[in-house]
Amino acid sequence: MAHDLTLFANTRPRRRSAPPALWPYSLAGFLALFSLWFAVAHSGLMPARVLPGPDAVVAAFFRLMREPFAGFTLQQHLLSSAIRFAFGFLIAAAVGVPLGLVMGRFRWVDDIVSPVFEALRFVAPIAWVPFAALWFGTGIGGPILIIFSGAFPPCVINAYRGARLVEPRLIEAAQTLGASQWRIITEILIPGAVPAIIAGLRIGAGLGWQSLIGAELIVVSSGIGYVIVQGQSNLATPIVMAGMVAIGIVGFVIDVLLRTFEHWVRRKWSGA
Repeated sequence: MAHDLTLFANTRPRRRSAPPALWPYSLAGFLALFSLWFAVAHSGLMPARVLPGPDAVVAAFFRLMREPFAGFTLQQHLLSSAIRFAFGFLIAAAVGVPLGLVMGRFRWVDDIVSPVFEALRFVAPIAWVPFAALWFGTGIGGPILIIFSGAFPPCVINAYRGARLVEPRLIEAAQTLGASQWRIITEILIPGAVPAIIAGLRIGAGLGWQSLIGAELIVVSSGIGYVIVQGQSNLATPIVMAGMVAIGIVGFVIDVLLRTFEHWVRRKWSGA
């Protein structure tokens, strides 16, 4: 009996060891970057007006949070940028994802839309800035147009690819059972394309945020891009770099939120 229990104990599944934590490596990378930046900035090789040290940039960052610059505090500028981004990105997703799915499902829609889409998607978002300035001035419409032009193509392309990767036999089986096109799209096409759709949203969000900053350099009177322009006009390099840091932080937060949404969708869909 003891031998049997020993044998049973040896055949029990072992717990998988947890993967090693990677955050120390990330922290080490950041520390190395800031150490090199600090050393170069304070070595005298470059003047402070060209490359201020991280201490000066951090001080400028917190000063912008307390004291208005270019009319508003840093938080107000970021809120203005975030509102523009939300409008442009949500419109791009609301139009691009359904369009990509329909193009992937119906060949005749693909044949009609693809030539126009392929011609327009290679136009850089920044190229729309003159039209945005002429059509909307410094209103919210101009940045929304530019964000849309940056975020729209990835949403369409990834939804299209996701729809094309759905197993044709599933669609054929649904058609054999008499399912309507609406049920095929909502119950087969969309669930099968979800991973590609979310990947497109992440790419589109990144490009849309970058496009917004480009628009704010020219066609607005508030926002984080406007802060950078005004800092450059005043030869305030720490303010310019503080604005760049804020752009990076917000972009990182947007990507983390979309990753969280992706994990939630995957868990919900897998039934976990």
